[in-house]
Amino acid sequence: MARAFLVVMDSVGIGGAPDAAAYFNKDLPDLGANTVAHIAQACAEGRAEEGRSGPLRLPVLDGLGLGAALRLASGQPAPGLAATPTGLWGAASEVSAGKDTPSGHWELAGLPVPWDWSYFPEEGPAFDAELVAHVAAAAGTSGILGNCHASGTSIIADLGAEHMRSGLPICYTSADSVFQIAAHEETFGLERLLTLCAAIAPTLHARKVGRVIARPFVGTPEAGFTRTANRRDYAITPPAPILTDWVQGAGGRVHGIGKIGDIFSMQGIDTLKKGTDAELMTHLAAAVDTAEEGSLTFANFVEFDSLYGHRRDLSGYARALEWFDSEIGKIIARLRAGDLLILTADHGNDPSWPGTDHTRERVPVLVAGAGQGSLGLVAFADVAASVAAHLGVPSQGPGRSFLPA
Repeated sequence: MARAFLVVMDSVGIGGAPDAAAYFNKDLPDLGANTVAHIAQACAEGRAEEGRSGPLRLPVLDGLGLGAALRLASGQPAPGLAATPTGLWGAASEVSAGKDTPSGHWELAGLPVPWDWSYFPEEGPAFDAELVAHVAAAAGTSGILGNCHASGTSIIADLGAEHMRSGLPICYTSADSVFQIAAHEETFGLERLLTLCAAIAPTLHARKVGRVIARPFVGTPEAGFTRTANRRDYAITPPAPILTDWVQGAGGRVHGIGKIGDIFSMQGIDTLKKGTDAELMTHLAAAVDTAEEGSLTFANFVEFDSLYGHRRDLSGYARALEWFDSEIGKIIARLRAGDLLILTADHGNDPSWPGTDHTRERVPVLVAGAGQGSLGLVAFADVAASVAAHLGVPSQGPGRSFLPA
């Protein structure tokens, strides 16, 4: 029997998406966006010196083939990422019409999104009167605050005090297919916020809005507001079996780490561990030590995206990559004979790019435990097919295994 570990480095893109020109941050197409390359260039030029210094140092990821995958994907230079790969490496392209978390993860799990997501208009009120009335009724309030595209940290700074005074929920969206509600954990109530999001999610899902996201925060107008770790995503349930279902159907157990439970609405998942990325790394290490034969451990490390990509923080993103590189090296050293570990991403979020939204990019596919060599350009869905092949599970998606025969 074998075990598989599928680890998504949320937003760690490597540029070169063939359809990047069709995706935008404000009025600028994503053509030329490259998360890893632009971070590496900033580090080499001394533009990412907060909390770290010098060239980007990713010996483990680069040794597996990150630099080689980046050059394959986009041809852009990435100073410091020039190792000769010792792992199996390639670059994957997405076919789903979106550059958001569910689209990327569903496709990595073998299910390209079979519809176009709904998005809210950037100009004027984001939400129509019928939807606003529905949310207010579910919240038991006279209305809502926000009703716009916004940064999550900025909108609570702008509207947090009014929210505490009025009791109205702060509702906003982004370039992704999302409806987000921010509310104070103490004055509005965490459980009340979660209940509200769960109540309105079916209506949003019927409109093909991918996620309703609860964004709780704490603090005061005088001291400032801070979002907490109690975020909860209410996502559309995948409409067909995905990798987690395939593994369960064959008798294997599936362990989720991080946002995986929310992204897939717990479909095909036996256990779930949450926390900060540092806590998730501890959970991943424990899974390497204890996961059953025939099992899949599916992890998402979100802080690259949520803390640094959206906030366009080059130094923070570089620090997070270097921390992850050090920690994942320890994980790889603990793998057993017969284990497969795949490191990949779901989209890009170039912290050097204008705007605050995700960027359409190819993603790396770095494989430990399956030999050495180039995979070339592959599809997101090939990741699921490869995990299934390693576990001896029938693949039910469009992908093809890239593992050596």
